[in-house]
Amino acid sequence: MYKIFIIGTLVSVLISCQEKIKEEANQIIEETKEAVIVHEEYMKPEPTEPEATEYYEPKVPVVGPATEGKIPSDAIVLFDGSSLDGWMHTQDSTAAKWHLNKDGSMTVADRTGNIRTKQEFGDVQLHIEWRSPLPVQRDGQNRGNSGVFLNGIYEIQVLDNNDNDTYVNGQVGAIYKQGPPLAMASVPTGEWNIYDIIYHAPEFNTDGGKTKSATVTVLHNGVLIQDHTEIKGTTPYIGWPKNPVHGKGPLMLQDHGDDSRVSYRNIWVREL
Repeated sequence: MYKIFIIGTLVSVLISCQEKIKEEANQIIEETKEAVIVHEEYMKPEPTEPEATEYYEPKVPVVGPATEGKIPSDAIVLFDGSSLDGWMHTQDSTAAKWHLNKDGSMTVADRTGNIRTKQEFGDVQLHIEWRSPLPVQRDGQNRGNSGVFLNGIYEIQVLDNNDNDTYVNGQVGAIYKQGPPLAMASVPTGEWNIYDIIYHAPEFNTDGGKTKSATVTVLHNGVLIQDHTEIKGTTPYIGWPKNPVHGKGPLMLQDHGDDSRVSYRNIWVREL
């Protein structure tokens, strides 16, 4: 009787183990299924005629191209050198006090504060040109320091890094204090740099939790330096990134407060 009891117990244990293994295997299979991308539209019987995979609607909008001296026909001009009317100071919403230059650029006016667009945006394609001052002033983070803030919150660093090392997640083209650039593609100090930026804003649920991070792609003078990089939150000088709930926001340009005298020109966006 005792032997029968032992055998029965062992059988029960084996069955229990098998069931557990089977359950874990099924769970792995289900998780694997969830990870597999399935394109439902291609699950139907495969076409045998080329016309079956062609469609003509909806029509793709026609946009005039950005060629030399021109911008896309659907772009919103944020600064063309004629005035600062579309900008205001971030801290008190007063008129922007930066210097408007005869060459169609604007330059940070020392210690007047950051400026932002009066318009607000979500997902955008942004074109912006900037120049570090000559003669060279200071070094490290105090040489030609400014920043382009997407949604008014997330900073893409502007800095004169020519023969001027600093921490890599704070160098030119970095998502400040988060993501170093893939390359340093600056032109010589005093010449005009170009940032072409594709930005997708974060998404939040009704409880205030972030459900999708912002992402950014940056071309610096035609060189890819941020490749659909996740923005993990705000870009503070001290501390970890935070994720405040927000919707659309302005484009903000930084007065670093150290006589950086960075200049900007030819700023436009396309809403995505």
